[in-house]
Amino acid sequence: MRQLNNYRNALLILACISTSALCAQSGDLVINQDKKIETLIELKKALNTSENTSKRYKIQIFSGNRSSAEAAKSKFSTELPNWTSKMVYETPNYKVWVGSFRTRLEADRALVKIHKEFPTAFIFKPKIKE
Repeated sequence: MRQLNNYRNALLILACISTSALCAQSGDLVINQDKKIETLIELKKALNTSENTSKRYKIQIFSGNRSSAEAAKSKFSTELPNWTSKMVYETPNYKVWVGSFRTRLEADRALVKIHKEFPTAFIFKPKIKE
């Protein structure tokens, strides 16, 4: 009797395993999409690669009126002559930008030195005007 129960249980387990294999789904997937979606994806990729930002980092040490910007630029040139500085006009302020750093790490190292004289200085990537 005990052997019969074991045999019946084994047969039941075998039947469950074989039916679950028969009910499994195939791995085929078909995606139907409009061809315009591919065009939009390619356009998005092109926009991402031609970002409107410079590849270099700069440090802004001043933003305000023209005379104060000129004073900040000349002070920077005398105090820290290692980096170039330029004055840029972005309505309504004149800004003084310093350096042209390839990596954020280079810019951070320069910022540590610049912060001693210009505590409001910060790092940024300028936008390219087209």
